[in-house]
Amino acid sequence: MSKTSYNVAVIGAGAIGFSHIDSFQKHPDARVVALAEVSPERGREAADKFGVPDLVSDYKTLLSRDDIDVVSIALPNYLHAPVALEALQAGKNVMLDKPMATNAADAAKLVEEAKKQGTLLMVGQNARMTPQVQTAKRLITRGDLGEVYHCKTAILRRSGIPRIGSWFTQTQFAGGGSTYDIGVHALDRALYLMGEFDAVSVSGQTFAKFGPRGLGDGNWGKGEIDPNKPFNVDDLAIALIKLKSGRTVLLEASWAGFLDNFDGTQLLGTEAGLKIPTMEMQRNSADGYVTETVELLPTLVDSNRMVHFINVLQGKEEAFVKPEESLALQKILDAIYESSRSGQEVRIN
Repeated sequence: MSKTSYNVAVIGAGAIGFSHIDSFQKHPDARVVALAEVSPERGREAADKFGVPDLVSDYKTLLSRDDIDVVSIALPNYLHAPVALEALQAGKNVMLDKPMATNAADAAKLVEEAKKQGTLLMVGQNARMTPQVQTAKRLITRGDLGEVYHCKTAILRRSGIPRIGSWFTQTQFAGGGSTYDIGVHALDRALYLMGEFDAVSVSGQTFAKFGPRGLGDGNWGKGEIDPNKPFNVDDLAIALIKLKSGRTVLLEASWAGFLDNFDGTQLLGTEAGLKIPTMEMQRNSADGYVTETVELLPTLVDSNRMVHFINVLQGKEEAFVKPEESLALQKILDAIYESSRSGQEVRIN
């Protein structure tokens, strides 16, 4: 039988950690009771701001506490999989920020452990949870677009690198750049709408044209900046993904470039096309080619990923992001980088 209320521990008090705490506190039956942060300053700032009663420097002390039901992980990418694995092994329900891991092998261990423990594991793929995307999904399901055979998806920033010299711009901590940070959201949104996560091949190319020159800097994050650290991740990624069905997805992710800011997805179907988030539908009619604006439909789940997570634990909603989907997504991310390194199309088994 599901519990009615849940105690949450958040690991990490950077900008994402602030978002995790704030989002959980929006659920009436969730209480953030503990926070783990290695920086005393960041930890105290977050604990005071949100009224978190217990602040520790070592997250391991929280995993053995019987009063903690949920562990929410808001750490640099390279720590996602190992810390999540420990939390799952401790029998905790785990809310994990994206990306799931920095390689598919580690991501697979999380899926296996969550099944073994019978606990909830969810990756924070909130781009698919917006009212626009949920409406689009329902239109596709009922056949308004016909057969959706191709999808273009992108998140593009003109100048939005998460602070050059922070962990975001160092491979050893981030694993990757714009691909992992924002490309993962654009790709997840597209695959969710296509209703298919299994890819057979990926052709990808990554670039680093602005960050290495100290250009395109943004202001996201709270982590330390070391101006002497190299920028050695990507600030632009392009990929063509072929799905098992033969349908395709074209992905673009940019932290910096001479382009307009953009965050959206375009679906091409045999009966209509649809642009998100504008919700413009293009189709043929008796009067010729027409463009209509689709009204948003009632959402099926809460668009706040943390509120949704608690609702799932309470049995009120079905998990909107399956761990197996996040694992399949990680395989594609791996393939994008491998294709860029090799200059060849990468096959996914």
